[in-house]
Amino acid sequence: MKTEPSRIPARIRQPQTVLWAAAGVATLGFLIALEFTARGYGLPGPITHHAREVVLAPDSGPLLYAGLALAMVVLTWRQRLVAAGAAIGIDVVFFLVRWAAGAEMNFGNGALWAVLGIAAVAVTRRTGPERLLLLKGTGLGLLLVAGHKTGDTWLLITSKTRPTVLDPYVALADRALGDPSWLAGRTVEATEPAGPFLLHVVYGQLPLAAALVGLYQLRRVAVERRFPAHHLVRTFLVIGLLGPAVYMVFPVVGPVYAYGADGGQWAVGHLWPDTLPSIGTPHPVPFDEITPRNCMPSLHTAWAVTLFVHTRKGSRAMRYAGTFWLVATLSATLGFGYHYGVDLVAGVVFALTVEAAMRSLARGWDRSATWLVAHGTTVFAVLLVSYRWLPVEMAEYPWASGPLLVLLMASVIHGYVRTTALWETTTAPERQREPRPELV
Repeated sequence: MKTEPSRIPARIRQPQTVLWAAAGVATLGFLIALEFTARGYGLPGPITHHAREVVLAPDSGPLLYAGLALAMVVLTWRQRLVAAGAAIGIDVVFFLVRWAAGAEMNFGNGALWAVLGIAAVAVTRRTGPERLLLLKGTGLGLLLVAGHKTGDTWLLITSKTRPTVLDPYVALADRALGDPSWLAGRTVEATEPAGPFLLHVVYGQLPLAAALVGLYQLRRVAVERRFPAHHLVRTFLVIGLLGPAVYMVFPVVGPVYAYGADGGQWAVGHLWPDTLPSIGTPHPVPFDEITPRNCMPSLHTAWAVTLFVHTRKGSRAMRYAGTFWLVATLSATLGFGYHYGVDLVAGVVFALTVEAAMRSLARGWDRSATWLVAHGTTVFAVLLVSYRWLPVEMAEYPWASGPLLVLLMASVIHGYVRTTALWETTTAPERQREPRPELV
């Protein structure tokens, strides 16, 4: 049932405001803490990176315009044209100035200025629910970019704080799955140059793909004047927030670095993807202070799985696109040697557990939600413990450990599909009579 914002009872609107204020304070506090941590290692943090892009050449123009597109879901079509025109006009001015000064060329400043302009209008020219709606839109756009900057900062911190990596453990555990990264690496090499080029594009533009799907899900916000209870961007951002914490506990660089030429003098050997490494008793190995320890779990896999899940309710073209992006991302993560097969298994479990938690927050917790999230969390913990403490046994008995890994992952997939299908078919009269606070 559609409910106009002005008709939502005050006792519901007030918790919404408190919730958003708390979320904003928590996010700002986290960014400030990460900024100070990065500066402690002599590195610029996410706030510095984001602030620089107001004037200096941005790192990613498409990402900034994707953020602007998300922010504009709260605007009317006329307002969108004005915002887009202002963004392009500002970028043209910046381009001409940089060209005349011989400075680094890029675009995207105009998109950031336009998002900040929407926020300024919300604060100075709007009140009540309309102001809150505009601020939600700008916050969503800024968070997409800030999430990317935060991820980059996390990766730098992992390389500075984790002098050793656990790749021998993961490479040995990967024997249970038949060393898929080595097989995929040789397959991708055989498809040069077209195959690697296509996979690089898909792998690098995953945030843009998420923004496009998010735009599809949020296409009616301007008409209904409220956000849906749950959408892709929420899960996408939470995965990027929680995933790097696991990197700190389980630092892994990936086969192309630990066993390939990209690892240089720090590599155990230049073996990937042609020769399997000979691993006796696994032990942590030292590595450089540059390469991110960002393999366990594979967040690209987690994001691609989430993208796939959220395209199931879209048009046929969107469903095909979601499937293609998932297959291509999995192929790239393995084929470029960025991940081991067991990383992908952990990434799938991680993605569905986070997605289940976010959906439960939107619809309300019940026993089925608790069991689903608890099951996913338990399986994820079991996977990490097995990779760290049982890799020798997994490699010695692949006929048992391999199917068991797949069975554990399949149990989470089955639980998610079964439980969410039950959620969709269950009628909740109370939620129909009284709208829940929308969550972005």
